[in-house]
Amino acid sequence: MKRIIFSMIIFSMITNSYSQQNMNKSLGNLISFSRDEQTINIVTDFGKAGISVFSPNILRIRVVLKEFNEDFSYSVIAKPEKCVAKVNEFEEYIEICTDSLILKITKNPVRFQFLTLERELINEDDPAFGTSWIGTEVTTYKKLQPKEKFIGLGEKTGNLDRRGSAYTNWNTDNPRHGAYDDPLYASIPFYIGIHNKFNYGIFLDNSYKTHFNFGASNNRFSYFSAEDGEMDYYFIYHNNIADILKSYSFLTGFMQMPPIWSLGYQQCRWSYYPDSEVLNVAKTFREKKIPADVIYLDIHYMDAYKIFTWHPERFPTPEKMLNELKEMGFHTTVIVDPGIKIENNYDAYNEGIEKDLFIKYPDNTIYTAQVWPGWCHFPDFTNPTTRKWWGNKFRDYVDLGIDGFWNDMNEIASWGGTTPYLVEFDWEGKNATYLQAKNVYGLEMARSTFEGTKKLLNGKRPLILTRAGFAGLQRFTAIWTGDNTASNEHMMLGVRLVNSLGLSGIPFCGYDVGGFMGDPSAQLFTRWLTIGAFSPFFRGHTHYNSKDAEPWAFGEETEEIARNYIQFRYNLMPYIYSVFYEAHKSGLPVARSLAIDNTFDEKVFWYKYQNQYLFGPSFLIIPVESDKEITKVYLPINNWYDISTGNLQAGNSEIYVDCPQNELPVFIKESSIIPVQSPVQNLGEKPSDTLQVFIFNGKTDNSFVYYEDDGCTYEFEKGDFYKRKISFSPEEKQITFGQKEGFFDSKFKFLKIILIKFENSKKRMLVNNSFVNCKIENSYPGNQIYKQTRNIAVKYFIIENIENKIQIKF
Repeated sequence: MKRIIFSMIIFSMITNSYSQQNMNKSLGNLISFSRDEQTINIVTDFGKAGISVFSPNILRIRVVLKEFNEDFSYSVIAKPEKCVAKVNEFEEYIEICTDSLILKITKNPVRFQFLTLERELINEDDPAFGTSWIGTEVTTYKKLQPKEKFIGLGEKTGNLDRRGSAYTNWNTDNPRHGAYDDPLYASIPFYIGIHNKFNYGIFLDNSYKTHFNFGASNNRFSYFSAEDGEMDYYFIYHNNIADILKSYSFLTGFMQMPPIWSLGYQQCRWSYYPDSEVLNVAKTFREKKIPADVIYLDIHYMDAYKIFTWHPERFPTPEKMLNELKEMGFHTTVIVDPGIKIENNYDAYNEGIEKDLFIKYPDNTIYTAQVWPGWCHFPDFTNPTTRKWWGNKFRDYVDLGIDGFWNDMNEIASWGGTTPYLVEFDWEGKNATYLQAKNVYGLEMARSTFEGTKKLLNGKRPLILTRAGFAGLQRFTAIWTGDNTASNEHMMLGVRLVNSLGLSGIPFCGYDVGGFMGDPSAQLFTRWLTIGAFSPFFRGHTHYNSKDAEPWAFGEETEEIARNYIQFRYNLMPYIYSVFYEAHKSGLPVARSLAIDNTFDEKVFWYKYQNQYLFGPSFLIIPVESDKEITKVYLPINNWYDISTGNLQAGNSEIYVDCPQNELPVFIKESSIIPVQSPVQNLGEKPSDTLQVFIFNGKTDNSFVYYEDDGCTYEFEKGDFYKRKISFSPEEKQITFGQKEGFFDSKFKFLKIILIKFENSKKRMLVNNSFVNCKIENSYPGNQIYKQTRNIAVKYFIIENIENKIQIKF
């Protein structure tokens, strides 16, 4: 008996020892819960949880060890919608039911399961670990589902499907990154999970350093963690990814309508100087008839790299230069860095000291680091007073006619690359360290720049561009993917980064065409530019020590190809601007991963096809390395027209296509509706008074929302826009232009309807019960790129662009 008792004591000691050594502590067993309208509060024997119903499709989950912090977010701007949420308690669990999903909360221990209304599993906590803590780090473990895929997470390298990979969100100046390096410049802690027939989104609203593991080095769970702060995440469920993106944009804000000129070609280098070189570059674009709208001034325009100054010798008369650029149809964008040089006779420095605007150490001394101007202080953009001051500092730029502002070095970047964690920020009066503020610094800098310049521009839209950012940045700015390298690997990586940003609620994004570092070959630059012509943000940029990289710098052949593709983009501007309007209203990206519309098609995730994407709803873009002349393409469901040949290809098929330097493989979806304008050299130039509308024959119904406004002000928010829905019904043999919406008068007086592959259509069309004769011409869109007449005859007819409904029978 004594031996048995002794053994039990030893076993108890071992068990207690193991328990004490187990550093991972999970959310415990339920003690009590209470309900307050659409919020459920749970108390357990280890930690607390709060569940808020934000909408029928969005549930917010908050988990803390002790007490909840004050509810505050730089990312989420939405308030919960009023909706029905039923709460039912059972012996072993609690259920919250909306009209779209069910949250099942087990009691012992508290764990979360998300179910459809048919009680099919969407997502669930790992039953053992759920939400757990190791020290201050809080982690939520999710049970991996069979064949589960993960997409999105913003500016992340790697494959479209992130299964088996892990990532860190910690904005980092990483200029020589590889195709799988992490982290980069921006952090968007939002991803979409896909399995069986379900897809869901999870947004972790925590700005500390966070980690996402999608089954890397284990086959049990995925997880997301924050090194400090609350576990605060939003679960989004819809039947399709487009609606998930819309709900995410509802939470964090929809993108601003950009000025239309920011959708044209933009030319940059580090740096164009002096002023005569800037003007010479602009004149060369016009002389060579290569369309362009924006030219950039990098850091050499400043006096000793001091923001808000001009170099007295390189740019002695900036107003004169800017006026000449304006006369040539160019908008000017200037770089702005956050570092304020420590110099007593420098206004920005003196004002920052006087108004107490800089970030500090805990002992109240101002933090100092070295960047381009030398030793600098850094504005605290989490302080409303600083944001207002910073915005007002752009007055001199705006008065000179500048309307583009490029926010750089805002990770924060400095020589040495390591800002001390103890540096403190105002955080809207609540105080925070660099650990919490780093990831939102770029977001709040862009916000400060946007809010200030928008006010100063008196109703005109600015172009704001940023390198660093956080969830919600789309409300204020476009983003580019930072310092890339002139290589095929980085060209293809840039495509995936833009597609991933699009899957993360950021439609207006792009990369440096040609590569920032290194000297691209003519072949590489040519290929990159042809791909970039179908990117939301389209800018060529290169390094200080690189060779010239303008479109004409690589020989006549490259120049001609660049001219053709850039011009084609300008011709497509009615289509592109309408797609941006759709992004502004719905959160749907401009560059669309095929996973959005073909979520459960395995082939779109294959390595060899993962770079393909849709540019808007109609153009299937096939990015190809510069050293390839033939490539294999996957055409998803629907039929597709080869833009080069006009041939119709069956969908759900793999084919080989030629891809010589002058022909990027591009396909157009059947039944597409594509509005096109006449050629212009800049987007301030008025096209002809006839809008061409290409209708591609097909077997499926389709519609396209055509949109116009003045392209430069916010008057559209007051109803001063022109919008109409264009529909195509092959079964009814009918094309319909819906009734015009809005007060804006279209710039187009006539509509030229161009019918592609309507071989059996009549020679006369019935338009609003009156016959109109058709004519035949070779106006296939591919001819606009390749500048050669393809033997493709199309039918067209011209009608007046009346505001009432137009019904066309063919």
